[in-house]
Amino acid sequence: MEYDMRVDLAGVKLDNPIIPASGTFGFGEEFKEFYDINILGALSFKGTTQEKRFGNKTPRIAECPSGMLNSVGLQNPGIENVIEEILPRMRTFYRKPIIANISGFSIEEYQYCCEKIDKEKQVEIIEVNISCPNVKHGGMSFGTSPESAAMITKAVKSVTTKPVFMKLSPNVTDIVSIAQACENAGADGISLINTMLGMRINLKSEKPMLANGVGGLSGPAIFPIAIRMVYEVSHAVNIPIMGMGGVSSAQDVIEMMMAGATAVQIGAANLVNPYICQEIIDELPDLMKKMGIRSLKKIKIK
Repeated sequence: MEYDMRVDLAGVKLDNPIIPASGTFGFGEEFKEFYDINILGALSFKGTTQEKRFGNKTPRIAECPSGMLNSVGLQNPGIENVIEEILPRMRTFYRKPIIANISGFSIEEYQYCCEKIDKEKQVEIIEVNISCPNVKHGGMSFGTSPESAAMITKAVKSVTTKPVFMKLSPNVTDIVSIAQACENAGADGISLINTMLGMRINLKSEKPMLANGVGGLSGPAIFPIAIRMVYEVSHAVNIPIMGMGGVSSAQDVIEMMMAGATAVQIGAANLVNPYICQEIIDELPDLMKKMGIRSLKKIKIK
């Protein structure tokens, strides 16, 4: 019996729903040494801004039970370098769909980067991270209100032709209204959730473990929160969702898709086990057989 793992993300067809999340897989170069990454459904590359960024001061990673904190600060080589050097190099070893993760600190920066990347034939989907601080408005994230989320969505859609997925922050009181605002503003899909804000303190130094003080919590600790938010949003919008947040097994993937995700991104688990995406893709058919699931297209629960 055939078990169909194919999914459709706003017209982009994937062989399976497994996607390494932005920031945990780089541009794929390190991981291609471990296994053939062309087994992936797609790849979301490292968050990219207009200018090259070194990122935050170190230490910027801290371990914690059932997860990790990071405050990397969007370290990346800048949009020009990605387009001129990295994308052509990626296509020498990776032939599956590429998702360009774009970040910014102003509307103008988002528009500039999205318009540039939209012209690249190597990229199939643009994922817009609106968890970044709006430097013109006191550092508040663009994704913390429906109004600002819609504003960025409209701005990006006005300069792009490819499917745009808005990546939302979970650090809000009403994720549903923000997702609906993005859909109403023209978004082709939603990615959620990004990391939760967290903090650890070093008892010896009596200082925060991260140089930045706070960071993003990822890993299994946030999985139930991600499931809840994906479930709520999937029942409130009519566009596809890339679900993420603490996914680390084939069972987690099925649960995320039952909550309403069309595809599933795997983040922190790649840093624990570099083979995790390969293992999940290998295990999914057996799990589908055991559960009596012939296709992953329609397993969302009511």
